[in-house]
Amino acid sequence: MADQPEQHEKTEEPTQKKLDDAHKKGDLAKSHEVTSWFVMLGATVVLMVFSRDMGADLTALLKTLLSEAHQIPTDGRALVANLRQLGLVLLTALGLPFIIFIAAGLAGNLFQHKMIFSLEPITPKLSKISPLAGLKRLFSKTSLVNFAKSMAKLGIVSLVIVIIIWPNRDRLDAIMGLDPLALMTVTHSMAVQVMIGVVAVYTVIAALDFAWQKHTWWEKQRMTIKELRDEFKQMEGDPQVRAKLRQIRVERGKQRMMQNVPRAAVVITNPTHYSVALEYEKGMDAPVCVAKGVDNIAFKIRELAEEHNIPIVENAPLARVLHASVDIDDAVPAEHFKAVAEVIGYVMRLRGRVGKPAGL
Repeated sequence: MADQPEQHEKTEEPTQKKLDDAHKKGDLAKSHEVTSWFVMLGATVVLMVFSRDMGADLTALLKTLLSEAHQIPTDGRALVANLRQLGLVLLTALGLPFIIFIAAGLAGNLFQHKMIFSLEPITPKLSKISPLAGLKRLFSKTSLVNFAKSMAKLGIVSLVIVIIIWPNRDRLDAIMGLDPLALMTVTHSMAVQVMIGVVAVYTVIAALDFAWQKHTWWEKQRMTIKELRDEFKQMEGDPQVRAKLRQIRVERGKQRMMQNVPRAAVVITNPTHYSVALEYEKGMDAPVCVAKGVDNIAFKIRELAEEHNIPIVENAPLARVLHASVDIDDAVPAEHFKAVAEVIGYVMRLRGRVGKPAGL
């Protein structure tokens, strides 16, 4: 544990790679209170919508079993049939509520994060069985906060139950003397009130806990400057990452280059392979290459030039030599001034301008 950086050293925001690695390991911002809220909401729905029918079915079944117990055959086939019928009634009465509870539990998890599969949380580790590590976890800040939350939650929920039941305190003695059916009706009504009140209060508890868990998890993912540097070195050393970064740089370079084509004064081409776009305005010392390419890129440069009414001059030897000797955003070398000046002079004459460009 000594090699773990202290929290106060983690001053940098986590990178996307750090967040992705945490998700792959099953390290997620998760609030058990949110899951509990969904389950309690499901229980409230079951209590309000299905409990009466469930109670009626089970009551009728038990009434039959108790009142006609002496008439129920107990031989082999009859016993199997009776058990099958009993199981069917129980499944019908309890099956849908059981499905609702499962769906509520899944919804509580999916609400907080997408579904992932990771064996990391259940992988055996020595730190999980170390007494010293166990004591540290037991008296850690997280454990103390969880204990305080549990006590506060217990107190708040208990208070809500007392507030809801207290107005009915005078009826409690009378309730005990009611017949079973009337008793079920009264207790059902009170149970629904209690569950609605608990769910309402738990909504606030779950929201606060979810925000706290998010904050705690994010703080845990923060990185030190050393971790950032190490991750950057690792990524730079990965051949696949280097290739991807190089591809991204090339693609972005092409996009920027194509955006510069409309600035060109002329595009010099070898119609089958090369295109070089040159920018020139009066006052410039020399024309500047703003775009160049071969094959598909050359074709795209010519296509953009036609869209923006930029003159295209076919000069295969000049196009090849400029493509080989001039980089993007560089001026044309002095040894090619004469040839380029003739092309630009020709273009200017086409546009109604007279004379060579200055400096050529």
